Amino acid sequence: MLLCHEDSMSQRSCVKSALAIALAAGSLWASVPAMAADVITVVLDQAKIINLPEGANTIIIGNPIVADATMLRRNNQMILTGKGFGETNLIALDSSGAAVGESVIRVVSPTNDLVVQRGMDRESYSCMPRCQPTVRLGDAQKYMSEVGSAIQQRNQMSLPGGGGPPTK
Repeated sequence: MLLCHEDSMSQRSCVKSALAIALAAGSLWASVPAMAADVITVVLDQAKIINLPEGANTIIIGNPIVADATMLRRNNQMILTGKGFGETNLIALDSSGAAVGESVIRVVSPTNDLVVQRGMDRESYSCMPRCQPTVRLGDAQKYMSEVGSAIQQRNQMSLPGGGGPPTK
């Protein structure tokens, strides 16, 4: 730290000293290799195929509640799935354990959703092109149960012997 006192040095020499220190610090930081983290944006409850850096052998997700990844070893890719809102990081390591890449994963809300707030209760609707009930992270428990039950009943009807229309 540089302290400039009127009695110890002139104002001009104090400024020169401060500039010299700033330049030295800047050149020190310039010599340190920086690994800039790319930002990968993925929509909640959707998957995205991501190309990994050359030599990637292992992938690490900082917070698996926010995102999940499955590595596809045969073509140096991974499948990234948004699990919860927020950000976490992804680190790719080579076979010796050295970092070969790092990215920030940002999980965002779908853009075609309509959110209805009723006091403290929240309901989500997917609007493509008509709005239909859907279940999203953050919805009221009662609403999630009702919509989830309706989805399960509908899926059950589509199974053989599940009460759906007779097959021919």
